[in-house]
Amino acid sequence: MTAWLSVLVPLLVMFFALGMERVEARMRESAVRQDELDDFLERARADEVKALFRSGTGRALELFRLRNRDGRQPRAERRATAERRQRVAS
Repeated sequence: MTAWLSVLVPLLVMFFALGMERVEARMRESAVRQDELDDFLERARADEVKALFRSGTGRALELFRLRNRDGRQPRAERRATAERRQRVAS
């Protein structure tokens, strides 16, 4: 019985280590760069922060990148800006 345990335990530890290596490799691939996260935290809008809490960093950074890439305002923000202009003009 002791002989089986002395063979089985190292094998289990080895398979566990191999499994953890695969998990770590996936996490490394999906990791966010520190400067990108700092930029997000400094300039995030309310909808991006909500996406951060609801869906995680992936979706929040996706929204943030889309906003920065387009340079255009989202529909809701354009509507609010138009309403403000109308109030000022009145």
